[in-house]
Order: sequence, then structure tokens, then C-alpha cells
Amino acid sequence: MIRQRNLWITVLLLWSLAPLLWQLYTSFCTHEALLQPLAEHNQRWTLDNYRQVLTTNPPFWRYLLNSVIVGISSTGLTLLIAIPAAYSLSKVSQNIARMARFILLGAALFPYVLLFLALLELARSFNLGNNLLALSFPYAGLSMPLAVLLLLSAFRDLPSELEEAARLEGLGLWQRLRWVLIPLIGPATASTAILVFLFSWNEYPIALTWISRADLLTLPVAIARIAGSSVYSIPYGAYAAATVLGALPLLLLVLIFQRQIVSGLTQGAIKG
Repeated sequence: MIRQRNLWITVLLLWSLAPLLWQLYTSFCTHEALLQPLAEHNQRWTLDNYRQVLTTNPPFWRYLLNSVIVGISSTGLTLLIAIPAAYSLSKVSQNIARMARFILLGAALFPYVLLFLALLELARSFNLGNNLLALSFPYAGLSMPLAVLLLLSAFRDLPSELEEAARLEGLGLWQRLRWVLIPLIGPATASTAILVFLFSWNEYPIALTWISRADLLTLPVAIARIAGSSVYSIPYGAYAAATVLGALPLLLLVLIFQRQIVSGLTQGAIKG
């Protein structure tokens, strides 16, 4: 039984890691080695792909910084609105809460690409183009339904006696949220923040149309430009190197907060 379980875990790990391992392998291969699998050893491995990516103008770290700015601002704005909204919904009647969950679920599943033209018109009307912080508004709006759903379940799982005791101690509404409730839903908040940050980090269509300045491009748009930098061929090696470098901050983020993520997703963040 244990051996079979370990076998399935190994298979799932290989299935999950295979794309990343292939990208890592490709990033160290020369163009000739990718076209000729039987190329000689001294013609197979190279660091030129990473050198090409890291010496771009603007520098590659600039794209990383832009994505970090967008991710942090989007995550902060989403949580700033989603936490009070989820708390409010946790206090309404069951029928209203059930209806709200259905509406939020439908909004979360709605393909946001259909809003592409409307968002573009908003950017033009309010002069939001070429502004990294402006991207946080559509990103927060698109992330809001899922964030509220996750935090709503976390609030509903808290014992009502805790808030009642805080009320008897004389704490006001915002004091109860700040000092009692929000710390208790910390794991759910962390998992929600990670999901919102990942969406902001990986989003492509809106960033492509809202940002045109080369020094303000986010990582997905910059990587796409690297992939399409040549008319006659696709620079697979440089493209793979860029994706590996772009994935490293996310891997580091998940490794640092993996305990909070797992706790938030398994102790009530998506229950109920």
C-alpha cells in the first residue's frame, strides 16, 4: 500500500515538474542542439541564452520589478476591499449569503477576455495607459470574486463567541477586525494573497494593451517580445531562459509561504 502510494506520488511529481525541467534543459541548450538532438557535447551546452536575456535593454530585472510592483499593488487593493466585503457577507442571512456566493462564483468563472475591449476603453477614457499602478484596478476587480469567496468561508468558520467576547470587552467593529478576526484568518488571507499575486504576475492581455513603453513592460509581455524578437526563427533557448528566470521569484514566494498557503486552503478557506 505504501509502495503504491509512493509510486503515485512520484508519477504526479514527474508530471508536474516535467514542463519546468524541460524549460530548464532548453535554457542551457544551444540552438544547434535543439535542432539536432545528436549534436556533440561541446556544441550542446551554453550560457548564452541567459546572457542574451540579462543584457537586454531595458534590463531584464526591470521587467521583474515592474511585475512585483503590479503584483503587490493589486494584492493590497484586493485585500483592502475583499476583507470588509467578506466580513459583511458573513453577517447576512443564509439565503442572501447563498445568493451572493452564486453570484461571486459566476463572476469568478466568467472569462475576463470578453471584457478586453471595455477595459481598453476605460484606459483610454481615464488616461490610465503606461501606468503600472493603474493595472491594479482591473486586476483587483478581476480577482475580487475569488478573494471574497475564500475569505467569506474563512470568516464563517470562526466561532461567533470570539467576536462576541471582543464586543463585550468594548472593542468596536474595526478594532475587532484589526485585532481579533484578521489575525485568526491569517492563513486564508495568505493563500488568497498568493493567488491574487500569481494572477497579477501572469496576466498578459490587459498588460499588453495598457502598457506600451518598453521600460514599463511586465514580465509576460517582455517574455512574449523575446519569443517574437526574430522574424525568421523562434529563439527557444532565450525564451526558455526568460521563463526560468521569471518563475524563480514565484517558486521562492511559494516556498516561503507554503505553510500558510496549505493551512489556508485546508482549514476553511474553501470550505462551506
